[in-house]
Amino acid sequence: MRREDVQPLLARAVGRLPEPDLADAAWAEGVAIRQRRRRSVLVGLVVVVLIAVIAAIGFGVSSGKGAELVPPTTPPTNPPDYVAPAGQIAGIDYWVAPPSGSERFLDRLETPLGDSLQLPSNAKPLSEHPIDRIAAVVLEKRGDTYGPLLLGADASWSRADVQLVPIATGSPLSPGAVSPDGRIAAFPQPGELVTVNAGTAEVSHYDVPTEDLRSVSWLGDAQRVLVSGPGVAYRVLVGEGGFGEGPLVKVNGAKDADAVTAPFRLDGGSVGRYTVSGQWIEDSPLALPVRFWVGQTFSTSSIAARLFVSNDLPQVPTKVSQPQVLAAISTLRAQPSRLLVLGEPVAGPPRTPRADRAYVREPGCCSVLGWYGDGTPLLQVRGWVLAWDLSSGRVRRVTELGVDGLAVGPGIRP
Repeated sequence: MRREDVQPLLARAVGRLPEPDLADAAWAEGVAIRQRRRRSVLVGLVVVVLIAVIAAIGFGVSSGKGAELVPPTTPPTNPPDYVAPAGQIAGIDYWVAPPSGSERFLDRLETPLGDSLQLPSNAKPLSEHPIDRIAAVVLEKRGDTYGPLLLGADASWSRADVQLVPIATGSPLSPGAVSPDGRIAAFPQPGELVTVNAGTAEVSHYDVPTEDLRSVSWLGDAQRVLVSGPGVAYRVLVGEGGFGEGPLVKVNGAKDADAVTAPFRLDGGSVGRYTVSGQWIEDSPLALPVRFWVGQTFSTSSIAARLFVSNDLPQVPTKVSQPQVLAAISTLRAQPSRLLVLGEPVAGPPRTPRADRAYVREPGCCSVLGWYGDGTPLLQVRGWVLAWDLSSGRVRRVTELGVDGLAVGPGIRP
């Protein structure tokens, strides 16, 4: 193609294109802008109307016109297996637990503990069979020492390669042994805290300047442990600490070593809340008929649970038993507290006094073990572990105990 032919060809092509109507384009754009403005105005009007309606409702309620609002006629629904409370103690609803001797006839809650918890004969070395999430810890006697056996969430057992010596109270297994994430078990020893990592089989030792140590309780971060003896307690750093934090910090102790727990403790006549400074401040007072508290306090984000031996209860009279009560105390005002009373042995035909005593739950026989879920505390009674569903009031059996002591962890639940 010659250079002089290019310009005529371009002129011919441009001539075939339609000429834009600039007036039409301007009109179309104006209409679009007007429509967008109308939509904005309509949205603004709707918002103003909604605000006015809400304000009118608020004004009506505040000025005493709330009676015009129709309240719901349907009462709150309860679970199908709901058990009504038996009455109130100190203004708190209470339930009566199934009597001693009837545990084996209760419905069972399925857990890795099985129907009967016995010392396993087939536990593998922890180094060969690590555990992701601990469901429970028990101790086996090895001569003059104890060895930890760890139960996983899959119901398999592992044996930790560490020898634990007895403490002042005997077995060095504390109910609060398992960390909140289920990865570590901690044990009080004379002058030290010993931990076992279930995932790596690593055993660690932390020196504590007190020989008489009896109880351990984890903080919620699973990085720190409260270890305590009579009148003395320390916070031990077993994980990553904050800037400038020391490995060992002395905190306020208690005459009862089991009372040193976090984030809450039920002790004396109040609910105590743990602070980062190592002290407990009163969260709320209690007016319960407490003779003395037993075992540790175990807490969820909103409930603290501990067992106490009661003074005589006119609501639940007893002849051969001293009433014991599981207190599930709410730390939120909008949520109610609840009590579970352990009463008399199972009713039946007349028996000899000796036979009657066989079913009596002596003071100190029972304690809280932890939680199956946020609404189900676990209770160790004479020879059994029971679960109390706070939403329904129903008590179920978990397992029959064939071991002397037990600590449970988060692997116990699905």
